[in-house]
Amino acid sequence: MTGTYRIAQSDIADQNAKALPALKEDYDALGRKLARSGTDIETITKAVAGFGVAIPSWGVGTGGTRFARFAGIGEPRNVLDKLEDCATIQKLTRATPTVSLHFPWDKNKDVDAVKQLGDELGLGFDAVNSNTFQDQADQKQSYKFGSLTHTDAATRAQAVEHNIECIELGKVLGSKALTVWISDGSNFAGQQHFTRALERYLESMKTIYAKLPADWQVFIEHKMFEPAFYSTVISDWGTNYWAATQLGPKARCLVDLGHHAPNTNIEQIVARLIHFKKLGGFHFNDSKYGDDDLDAGSVNPFQLFLVFNELVDAADRGALDVAPAYMLDQSHNVTDPVESLMASAMELQRRYAQACLIDRARLEQAQAENDALMALDTLKAAFNTDVSPILGMARHRSGGAIDPVGVYRWSGYRRHKANERPAQAKQSAGIV
Repeated sequence: MTGTYRIAQSDIADQNAKALPALKEDYDALGRKLARSGTDIETITKAVAGFGVAIPSWGVGTGGTRFARFAGIGEPRNVLDKLEDCATIQKLTRATPTVSLHFPWDKNKDVDAVKQLGDELGLGFDAVNSNTFQDQADQKQSYKFGSLTHTDAATRAQAVEHNIECIELGKVLGSKALTVWISDGSNFAGQQHFTRALERYLESMKTIYAKLPADWQVFIEHKMFEPAFYSTVISDWGTNYWAATQLGPKARCLVDLGHHAPNTNIEQIVARLIHFKKLGGFHFNDSKYGDDDLDAGSVNPFQLFLVFNELVDAADRGALDVAPAYMLDQSHNVTDPVESLMASAMELQRRYAQACLIDRARLEQAQAENDALMALDTLKAAFNTDVSPILGMARHRSGGAIDPVGVYRWSGYRRHKANERPAQAKQSAGIV
């Protein structure tokens, strides 16, 4: 049973009325500034209003570390509660119209009820995610030494069947993609035969691929390490690309910003996958050391901007053969997850808007003339532009909050949910 409190649209309008005069003043000033360089602010605002990123269902719960998890108040108890929180994020930001479910975490006896609540809340369903990186209470075979690449055929078959079940659940929800990430690998030299493990992976994935509906895609996610620290079967974008190529046109590579070695040139990887027509989508987060799953743009906002530079450039050139799927993938350990997800969604909008401001002609001229300083200056000119008025106006016109976090805190949403959702003694962190 879900809670009853929802932030009223009238409350958002009342709070917006207080902030609107200042927003209009800032928006008009920015519009005049952009016009001097030939940029129409309305074009950028419309583009931002059309931008959307999926919320991961697991992201609205408090995450944790290897050592502890400190639960917050009013946490969602089930998938229906999660949808309520996701709808609140969408209502305030107007940037998160879809939800990505994770099975079996989000498995419900009545999947139709989940779809019905999503429809009621105005939410669509993005890619569904499988889980063969941890054992469930009712499964016969253990994934301790692998799943889709396990040496035991029965264990591989069990993992394959789970992924097929995820496809069936996704079909009911209206999803159009399956995301597959496996933790398979080794922690000791000699523990695993590298080539045979990869061959077993491809054999398993071919069975899953054959069950995809005609209009579906499968996103393959690579991860450099964790929990397999010596070797990971799908550890890099090259192996990811090879596997996707072997499977067929419905298989695409998914780029998680935290799944790379420190200082990796992720924007170049994005450019390569676009060129090879194998980019499927993104899991957005940020990283200081490894797969930290920090809020998007909280550590390296310039890198996020450079990723969007590649995406906007490819769109302008007509190089994107499919629209990439965008999703947040974060673990919120010390913040309110709803606030962090709102901030991250707005951060993506910010870097997207800035990428739309890049003077492409000036940049291409600098590149053609090998003028490194001027090329960087062109990028920095866009990156240093404060596009907050554009973001605020796009939200306001879409019925969202000019200041989403401010309205959220003013509403007391978390306090209301704490009363509706009694604390549970044991909850899964749900970290990917």
